[in-house]
Amino acid sequence: MGYTIAEKILLAHTDLKSVKPGEFIEARVDLALGNDITAPIAIEEFKKAGFTRVFDKNKVVLVPDHFAPAKDLRSANQCKMLANFAKEQGIKNYFEIGCMGVEHALLPEVGLTLPGDLIIGADSHTCTYGALGCYSTGIGSTDLARAYVDGKIWLKVPGSIKFVYKGKLSKWVGGKDLILFTIGKIGVDGALYKAMEFTGPVIRSLSMDDRFSMSNMAIEAGARAGIIEPDEITKKFVSQFKRKGKLYKSDSDAVYEKTYEWDVSKLEPQVACPHLPSNVKGVSELKDIKLDQVVIGSCTNGRISDLRIAAKILKGKKIKPGLKLIVIPATQKIYLECVKEGLAEIFVRAGGVFETPSCGPCLGGHMGILADGEVALATTNRNFIGRMGSPKSFVYLSNPAVAAASAITGKITHPDKI
Repeated sequence: MGYTIAEKILLAHTDLKSVKPGEFIEARVDLALGNDITAPIAIEEFKKAGFTRVFDKNKVVLVPDHFAPAKDLRSANQCKMLANFAKEQGIKNYFEIGCMGVEHALLPEVGLTLPGDLIIGADSHTCTYGALGCYSTGIGSTDLARAYVDGKIWLKVPGSIKFVYKGKLSKWVGGKDLILFTIGKIGVDGALYKAMEFTGPVIRSLSMDDRFSMSNMAIEAGARAGIIEPDEITKKFVSQFKRKGKLYKSDSDAVYEKTYEWDVSKLEPQVACPHLPSNVKGVSELKDIKLDQVVIGSCTNGRISDLRIAAKILKGKKIKPGLKLIVIPATQKIYLECVKEGLAEIFVRAGGVFETPSCGPCLGGHMGILADGEVALATTNRNFIGRMGSPKSFVYLSNPAVAAASAITGKITHPDKI
């Protein structure tokens, strides 16, 4: 009996001769990630247990991105704890303000997440890196503390579900729409503690940015990982880095718990309505949904291709008077590319605000949280009650094209209507 990609990667990080779904294993990690919310807890537990040195200063990553630049005294102290720990331990991969970005866009950008790696992060969207053909999964802060000690973690081997996408995508449809469509079909618990494996001709034609968007939201279906088999597009992406990783693919006789197959040729841009990522409708089904705010950014859709799409629609136009448009590039490199290409000017001239890389309002953090009754359309990944601020606010999720078009009209709008 063959293995899936997930099973192969996990097996390679143990001393076992075989693994099977449901089995608990102790595995060696290639990278242990924490941010300004989760890492302070791990640091406290690590020190409380009496440990003084992390297992490998080159495999621990600290990124203050959720409330940084510090929004208040508490967040300032959280960030300071990361800075002090990084200095004490000589941690190479600590990204301060000025060189940091949204962690799940930053790490692939600098070559820290590569095919075949086992990556853990005290953040649920750590599954993003599965787009590169690695096994990456979110864990708790105490699990992160344990990994600091010896570079190992206990994991349960997940069963795998295969998702096959056929056909050819229409204009304005991308990875965000595919994953919203998928979550809408299977529900927020449709892949609970499973590895989602995305495949088929549509996936093979997707850019890396679109693949990152898909893998990022695997957790919204309850999955532990969202994995795409490495191909020529993957190889081209990692060719810029010294370390290339190891390419795995599922065996032809690998066992899947379920297989879903869809022809997505007629799929239109998808929108997740309040208050679940699974409450999905085609954009043309939504009539007169008036908006107070549009957010373009996040670890799902804050990459340069996303911002190019939005800027193309907004160029030479103005947003609806009274609407707030917030644009947040995911990293400093993306920020500079936006300035160089003139995208920043397009957003500002349209009436938007171009902000520094951060998670910002995505988790109700800062730089754009919602008041009672306000309605937002965002390219972010969650729209739970109170996710972006007031529990009496409403959040819709879409791709960057729909977000930009909707900012112009002031209501949820298909890009073709602009």
